[in-house]
Amino acid sequence: MGGGTWSTTSYTTSVSSRGFATLDAMAYANVQDVYESRKLDPALNPYKVVRECCDSVEHPETLPIILALDVTGSMGETATACAAKLDEIMGELYKTTKDVEFMMMGIGDLSYDEAPIQATQFESDVRIFDQTTKIYFEGGGGGNTFESYTAAWYFGLYNTSLDCWKRGKKGIIITLGDEPLNPYLPGRALGATLGTGTQDIDTDQLYADACEKFDIYHIAIDGNNMYHRYKDEIKNTWGKLLGQHLMVSTLDNLPQTIAAIVEDHMGYMPSNVGSVTVTEEGISW
Repeated sequence: MGGGTWSTTSYTTSVSSRGFATLDAMAYANVQDVYESRKLDPALNPYKVVRECCDSVEHPETLPIILALDVTGSMGETATACAAKLDEIMGELYKTTKDVEFMMMGIGDLSYDEAPIQATQFESDVRIFDQTTKIYFEGGGGGNTFESYTAAWYFGLYNTSLDCWKRGKKGIIITLGDEPLNPYLPGRALGATLGTGTQDIDTDQLYADACEKFDIYHIAIDGNNMYHRYKDEIKNTWGKLLGQHLMVSTLDNLPQTIAAIVEDHMGYMPSNVGSVTVTEEGISW
């Protein structure tokens, strides 16, 4: 996996083949019209799988990015916006690197949902979009004021093989959501979903372990969701652990936020720094 190069033409063709005349039409569509699956797609089943991000002649210095999207009920607008903005996101990233490989994840609640972890392959071309739309937008979640966001860290740590890591370079994990950081992952549910052990996974320890392999960021989406209800708790949980790696972004500025994360990871000053305000919560737009 991971061959090919992102093409705007291929992307717009794929969008139109799904019945959307324009990107705006897709961005404002019902989430169930964009995300096609009504159950876990076998291609995205994370059970005992390893996703590989491999260097090649075409992409000799791959940069793996795991973009993990909260697919619970309040995040439908964000999910459709992510699909509609993929071309803009890739365009921003190509200003820095053309060897980016995306793995998209759907993250729900391990304690309540049928498909709390979903994972595509690492891809570099329009298959990013094609696989993303296979994600089952379950729209679930529970009453525990958080989702299982750190499952993306766990999966990245134990269920990926990265050539960049073999070269002494880290990948990037970006989670997107609107609720506070979960304090742990329930072991039994995690084991049933991934085929691993059954012990609960403490968030602080998991973060320390996953940071050996990835630079970890979280984007709190300021939109028509639960962000403003949980704003202080998001700051007190995510901000305490991630510091400046907690970002707050609107949907309109999501491509620039992701690009700023990649530039930060690569040690560059964000090219759009004039539009960025750095606060205790991280980068705000």
